[in-house]
Amino acid sequence: MKAAIVGYAQAGKKTLFKLLTNRDVPQGRKEDEAVEGAAAVYDARVETLAKICKPQKTKYAETLMVLCPDVPEGGKGSWMDAARKCDLLCVVLRTFTAPDVFHPRGSVDAERDRSDLATEIVFADVDMVDKRLERMAKEKRAGQTVAQQIEEKALTKCRDALAAGQWLKDAGLDENDLKAIRTLGLMTLAPVMWIYNVDESGVQAALEAEKADPGAIVVSCKIEREIMAIENREERVAFLGEVGFAQSGLERLNTAAYDTLGLMSFYTAGPDEVRAWTIRKGSTAPVAAGKIHSDIERGFIRAEVTKFDDLVAAGGEAEAKAKGKTQLKGKDYVIEDGDICHFRFSV
Repeated sequence: MKAAIVGYAQAGKKTLFKLLTNRDVPQGRKEDEAVEGAAAVYDARVETLAKICKPQKTKYAETLMVLCPDVPEGGKGSWMDAARKCDLLCVVLRTFTAPDVFHPRGSVDAERDRSDLATEIVFADVDMVDKRLERMAKEKRAGQTVAQQIEEKALTKCRDALAAGQWLKDAGLDENDLKAIRTLGLMTLAPVMWIYNVDESGVQAALEAEKADPGAIVVSCKIEREIMAIENREERVAFLGEVGFAQSGLERLNTAAYDTLGLMSFYTAGPDEVRAWTIRKGSTAPVAAGKIHSDIERGFIRAEVTKFDDLVAAGGEAEAKAKGKTQLKGKDYVIEDGDICHFRFSV
């Protein structure tokens, strides 16, 4: 999964990127340059499995975060090039006030910025679609292939939807339409999360507003920095409660991103390693095996599957197997969230 962090200057995008990836933005970074980093997705189940298995190492699932260049006034610019290559748009909106941090639009107004950025994203796709239709009109003089006819029909649908202000992910495009326009990287096909960067005084009001807005996530980069400085997890939880969060904003963001993209985790667990793996909901056992190695998918025989709750209740993998809680599954088995898997294969 690849997620784009986009928004206006001084919204907190760099800070959010650093908090998520633990990577500093290079000092020599050019204004039009995107920066990538891997963000670990905290998972309490990994922690629990590690306590039981006592592995040499643990590894969380990861999301590749792409810090895009600032969106300039007028919208056009290199930010679009990086965002078009991503599966998810994380649009950072500034709600915090700070006299020493200027706002490029003159005042702090998150809802204004959200509306304007949504419009910029739609306009960027309109421009892309129009340019492609113009090229196709010239190419049509020499005749059209069936594939070109399908693409032109799909692009016309896109243009009409965008002209009405509709995002293409909600425009009812069918599989043929999506296949025809896949290479264009249209941003309105991607799901979007609106990330409100609040200050401490605005947490409670923002969390209440978030409940009524499924696409919104409230994060306070200032608070998150303070949380990251606390090494003890129990102390972190206590601090979060004091400021009004039930869970870290970064953890909530990652969870929401997973849900938005229809993703889930399965696990491999043993004395060497406990690890979370990311797959799409509805994936079969061989597809999950392929996340570990293509040879395992190619030579898949069966999967030994133990449910997370069963393994925890039994106190370990061997104990769960002794109680008959480990099942053998074939190629048609659809992996469920939290499955602990061992794959048998032959190549």
